[in-house]
Amino acid sequence: MSDYLSSLFSLEGKTALIAGGAGAIGSAISEAFAKAGARVIVHDLSAERLGLIEKRFETEKLAFHGLQADLSSEAACAELVRRALDVTGRIDILVNLQGANRRKPITDVSQEDFDAITSVNFRSVYFLSKAVQPVMKAQGGGKILHFSSLSANISFDTISVYAATKAAVTSLTKSMAHEWAGDNIQVNAIEPGFVQTEFTRPLWDDEYRSQWFADYIPAGHLAVPEDLITTSLSLVAPASRYITGRNVVVDGGVLSGDSWVQKEGKASVYP
Repeated sequence: MSDYLSSLFSLEGKTALIAGGAGAIGSAISEAFAKAGARVIVHDLSAERLGLIEKRFETEKLAFHGLQADLSSEAACAELVRRALDVTGRIDILVNLQGANRRKPITDVSQEDFDAITSVNFRSVYFLSKAVQPVMKAQGGGKILHFSSLSANISFDTISVYAATKAAVTSLTKSMAHEWAGDNIQVNAIEPGFVQTEFTRPLWDDEYRSQWFADYIPAGHLAVPEDLITTSLSLVAPASRYITGRNVVVDGGVLSGDSWVQKEGKASVYP
């Protein structure tokens, strides 16, 4: 690859704050950003998970700084940004990967369930981005990458609150991109499809659902966290300076449609 093309996808000299970054997807993306040259600050609610990703970074001889925090309030989000600035003095990239879910039918969802999911999936995304905006503006620009979900487009049983929060993040991406374009801040989102992680184990570890995924996803299998790296990197790298307000679906072809043709061992989604 030429030096010019390499520079378009290099994060050399950049600082990335990755919220919710110690999970399976977050750790894969954090490691990739570090290998692309970024100084990575990983936030997570769990100190234990931060310890595990720190060991992973040490093995790879990559720079790492972990910050543990509960982002359930606007003040907590502002404090995390302040702590990150104490470490590096700047924030060039913000990735919002924090997520929570409680799978219940709508009729069983309590207000406590509702608040627990929305506070993580939407409120913290909103106020953490709000807190980092003046920092990026003062620096001359930056990149914000939200993680929405395929469920912003289609929903399934027992994820009504989760799906609604992800649809909200998809919409928020456009609002922030529009309002902050003049500050040279690009805001985009990724809508992953079905990804095999511990968070989704209740789904893919079930024999019936595992077969359903194989039949329903055109690619024929679940994604793994590493399948999200290249899209993530491209949306925070210099190459994406003219891309903003976009929601990029990475779903193995789910939204491309289904087959009218009856296949052996598979019933079509359509009658």
